[in-house]
Amino acid sequence: MKKLAIGVDIGGINTAFGMVDENGDLYAESVISTKKYPYVDDYSAYVRDLCDAMHAMAQSLSFDYELTGIGIGAPNANFHKGTVENPANLWKFRDGESDPDESRRIFPLADDISKCFGGVRTLITNDANAATIGEMIYGNARGMKDFIMITLGTGLGSGFVANGEMIYGHDGFAGEFGHIIVERNGRECGCGRRGCLEAYVSATGIKRTAFELMARMTAPSRLRSIAYDDFDASMISAAAEQGDPVALEAFRFTGEMLGRALADIVTVTSPEAIFLFGGLSKAGKLLFEPTQWYMEENMLFVFKNKVKLLPSGIQGKNAAILGASALIWQDTK
Repeated sequence: MKKLAIGVDIGGINTAFGMVDENGDLYAESVISTKKYPYVDDYSAYVRDLCDAMHAMAQSLSFDYELTGIGIGAPNANFHKGTVENPANLWKFRDGESDPDESRRIFPLADDISKCFGGVRTLITNDANAATIGEMIYGNARGMKDFIMITLGTGLGSGFVANGEMIYGHDGFAGEFGHIIVERNGRECGCGRRGCLEAYVSATGIKRTAFELMARMTAPSRLRSIAYDDFDASMISAAAEQGDPVALEAFRFTGEMLGRALADIVTVTSPEAIFLFGGLSKAGKLLFEPTQWYMEENMLFVFKNKVKLLPSGIQGKNAAILGASALIWQDTK
């Protein structure tokens, strides 16, 4: 009988899910709104509606199968506890409502989903770790035991694999590479600190860089006519492809910040490869070339020319679902 896993990707806007086999083939997929359930007391309704939608998807298959497990990728997910803990953009308190220790914002999501499916094994991790495991099971990291995944979206996520195992740390939250300090007293970060890598290297970060450059540089640029609220990172890529000097400098600076940080982290884990994943990585050589140069320029000599910088092999619209389902297939190997 065919074995399938369900992969669930929980985002701030939507929750996507699908049924995947161990080869990464997708047999069914669906989506529900996440933003429809914004508050703490909406969580139970969210779980109920998600479970109903997942059951409907599963029943749509025209063949018999064995459900091996459910893998979930979610913000602030704790692999060890199966919980989502104080997520920034999910299930918030209503205006005027609070909880001194925010214990009400620790959600036992893995257990709650498992109960909907008769106790089937359900594993959860943060979205960057899910992408990392997806790369290991389905992507370009197959066969590698030591590598790093960098996810470049609105923020910067990361996952670290050493000796073939994800590094979760004692509390389940290891791998927050986006929040290492790269510029003391630098840009304010969404985490509340200043100078985090994420504030410079992310879709949001490169947008901030472009506006700072337009204030400093006199060069003409097509970017100058775009209002801040209408601006996104893809516009910088498009302008850079046309030789726009501000856009090109924005990518050079972004690559410098990322390359220097990667040179530092290589000294800790000595990876075989570093993979770049997510929207900003689709800029290709605009990002890869300066990142590679600054990484090697700042690398400790014993690591020079040893670490490959590669694009993800699971890039695409189903990558998040595949990554979440890979939690289950990794656990069965």
